[in-house]
Amino acid sequence: MVKFGRVLTAMITPFKEDGSVNYAVAEQLAVHLADRGTDSLVVCGTTGESPTMTWDEEYELFQVVQKAVVGKALVIAGAGSNSTSEAVAATQKAAKLGLDGCLQVVPYYNKPPQEGLYNHFRAIAQSAPELPIMLYNIPGRTGQNMLPETVARLAEIPNIVAVKEASGNLDQASQIRCLTSPEFAIYSGDDSLTLPMLAVGGSGVVSVASHLVGEQLQQMIEAFEAGQVQVATQIHLQLFDLFKALFLTTNPIPVKTALKLQGWDVGSTRPPLCDPPVEVTQKLKDVLNQLAAVSASKTSENEFSDN
Repeated sequence: MVKFGRVLTAMITPFKEDGSVNYAVAEQLAVHLADRGTDSLVVCGTTGESPTMTWDEEYELFQVVQKAVVGKALVIAGAGSNSTSEAVAATQKAAKLGLDGCLQVVPYYNKPPQEGLYNHFRAIAQSAPELPIMLYNIPGRTGQNMLPETVARLAEIPNIVAVKEASGNLDQASQIRCLTSPEFAIYSGDDSLTLPMLAVGGSGVVSVASHLVGEQLQQMIEAFEAGQVQVATQIHLQLFDLFKALFLTTNPIPVKTALKLQGWDVGSTRPPLCDPPVEVTQKLKDVLNQLAAVSASKTSENEFSDN
């Protein structure tokens, strides 16, 4: 069975000044993330601005990232659509490219009922039975909540192996855990709920914050799994302000801004997204400076103890 790992980064898509995809920076960023705590890269999901990318751009980006991180991290393709036939075609293409899995979002805008959701995801899974599939439930963006009973039915299909649960509802995550086998992975879709989700049977996080603090997220999850709950809680609380700052306005506007503050040439978001207000940028600067100060303090303490 495929293991996507603990920390999965929902990777941003860098753009050039003219709005085209900056594949060179994408390659550099993918390697950077793989070297700093990321187990799997989710490419062309919502954080990657998939709604404004063409399929040709996405397929090229899949291949660029795959080549960059081979042997370092897995690559999961955002191949979802609110059209079943379109999602099937994208999934089959991802399978032919030899990617490690695909992310399939609940169809947005057309709001299919639960039986429609089941039929949609079953058709996708059957179209590429060799490709591991992660379901993606995010009712705040799609307008439809996939119920735990539907997830449980889908989890019986062999290549549907995980769910990214971004409803923000821990009771729902608990119910999914009650209804599925332990091998079925439940990932938090919200950085701030990663630790609580672990406590109700979660496997890790599909993260935005891991662009900036991937190693700390790995440490938090490892500490929890080792029974060091207080250590995990301390890391969670240190990162909490960052988790919240990254969603002060629509994702991925803040995380792209934060990366630019750290020197990454990732460009702006594509319209209809836009640059953040000044106060959001300032908040991100403050939070990043605070985290840098904490990191420097820990480094100093470690050097002192070594001496």
